[in-house]
Amino acid sequence: MRRLGLLLVGSLALGAAPAWAQDDTDTANVAVNGNVAPLCILGPPSPATVDLGQMVATSGSRIGRIATLPNQLVSLPGSFCNFAGSAIDVSVTALVADDNTTLQPGFARAVNYTASVENWAATAAVATSAATTDGSDPTENSIGATQPLPKIADLSVTLSGFTVPSDLLLIAGNYQGAVVVTLGPAASGEGDK
Repeated sequence: MRRLGLLLVGSLALGAAPAWAQDDTDTANVAVNGNVAPLCILGPPSPATVDLGQMVATSGSRIGRIATLPNQLVSLPGSFCNFAGSAIDVSVTALVADDNTTLQPGFARAVNYTASVENWAATAAVATSAATTDGSDPTENSIGATQPLPKIADLSVTLSGFTVPSDLLLIAGNYQGAVVVTLGPAASGEGDK
């Protein structure tokens, strides 16, 4: 009989446990937050250097003057902005000879060209250098249209239209120029061309 009593007390204790646990619960809500910074990344330029080689004709009727140079293409693969309202800014600097001696009549030390960055927005970002015969004022820049959405794309930069001011003879030497492509937020009031 004593065993039955203990068994009965044990059964009563077990039956009461679930009701006791339900009355003694609580809920806590924990907020989880994070953020993603606005980010624009340009892919690595391929090729990183454009070598035009000999830029003047070495025979024929245009000897010593700018030769017909083919368009040059540079790719910036996997470029992206993770936010809406971005634009491309392109800055082009004419090729200017490293020889800064007094320029003689009939000669020039600058080669102008156009840089066009495509495949970002509705219209390309295009800039054309306009250096003078002595290489002054070699840099021009332009901002392309605004990209209204986040985007990832392989950008293409085309260098074209190589010319010499007044089609003069080029002085001998090494020539250096540059193209700088910037991808970022569209400036207020710009980039909607």
